[in-house]
Amino acid sequence: MDFDISALPSPCYLVDERLVMRNLEILNSIQQRTGCSILLALKGFSMFSVFPLVGRYLKGVTASSLFEARLGYEEMGKEVHSYSPAYVEEEFAEILGYCDHMTFNSFDQWNRFKDRVKNIKTKKISCGIRINPEYSEIETPIYDPCYKYSRLGVTLPNFRPEELEGIEGLHFHTMCEQNSDTLERTIKIVEQKFGGFIKTMKWLNLGGGHHITRPDYDLETLVRSINSLQDKYGVDIYLEPGEAVALNTGFLVASVLDIVDNGMKIAILDTSAACHMPDVLEMPYRPKIIDAGEPGEYPDTYRLGGLSCLAGDIIGDYSFKQPLKPGDRLVFCDMAHYTMVKNNMFNGVKLPSIALYNAEEGVKIIRQFGYEDFKTRLS
Repeated sequence: MDFDISALPSPCYLVDERLVMRNLEILNSIQQRTGCSILLALKGFSMFSVFPLVGRYLKGVTASSLFEARLGYEEMGKEVHSYSPAYVEEEFAEILGYCDHMTFNSFDQWNRFKDRVKNIKTKKISCGIRINPEYSEIETPIYDPCYKYSRLGVTLPNFRPEELEGIEGLHFHTMCEQNSDTLERTIKIVEQKFGGFIKTMKWLNLGGGHHITRPDYDLETLVRSINSLQDKYGVDIYLEPGEAVALNTGFLVASVLDIVDNGMKIAILDTSAACHMPDVLEMPYRPKIIDAGEPGEYPDTYRLGGLSCLAGDIIGDYSFKQPLKPGDRLVFCDMAHYTMVKNNMFNGVKLPSIALYNAEEGVKIIRQFGYEDFKTRLS
């Protein structure tokens, strides 16, 4: 990191615009080589201060709620695609005003709302149905949209070809942080089950979970898969990664508040796994820290704990070359995606500030949070 982290507020998310641009250039190369359209999935990354940059490369956004659709519409101003497990009656008229594509989770939802979509006079919204091929390679059930009894998407036994009038696309999302070999195997299953219906469509959305910007990602298999689908079915292809846009672009800077000892040394930080990086507990996973190692790798090992009173608010065990002391700064890596969007203020723990770095302007503090942010969420 080529700037002074001690000058940042703590805790603070810091996103490096140079790294975001690197990811966007990779994604855009896939668009240029295949003619597909790549959308930013706002559920993974909604830092709208970088939307002008994202919009220079990607075709638009995909939203899972009214508020996400409005944010993409107002802050990026390009294509807005939406999907929801169920659209809310009272919100539907408003979300129609923001969307270009709408995907429905069931034929009952489609039949309930289709007349309102068709009756819009100012624009045409292209509609699709989400399908569930009942196949995935995700090992963590909470992230598997195809597990048994999943509520996401229409399975083949529940598919209703007689109700497809007005439907122009199919959508499937079966992946999570996976490489293109998984996509290739998934496509074979999708074709076996739904290939006959894809032939009648204008577009096919391959969903998210594609780790396209990961260093070991097989771009050639992705390109081949997209081109094969387009050549075989004559459909437009969409992908909607969220994590791939922000992967390895951001950091969370935190401070040591205290050191306690209860059979091992424990460092209490001014951040929280439960509040600021919930996937650490949900996935679970152990985020990397700059200049820290595995337990025992360096002389001093600590368990890092959060500021909330949740007993399990533990980030993990790390070793350091020098003993930690109150006031030391720690820098967690890969903290742009699924952090800001999943933040909460449990226990009144304040939200991290948000900062942006670019080579021309250096560090800019985009947003800081205070008591009013906590109070106005309550009543």
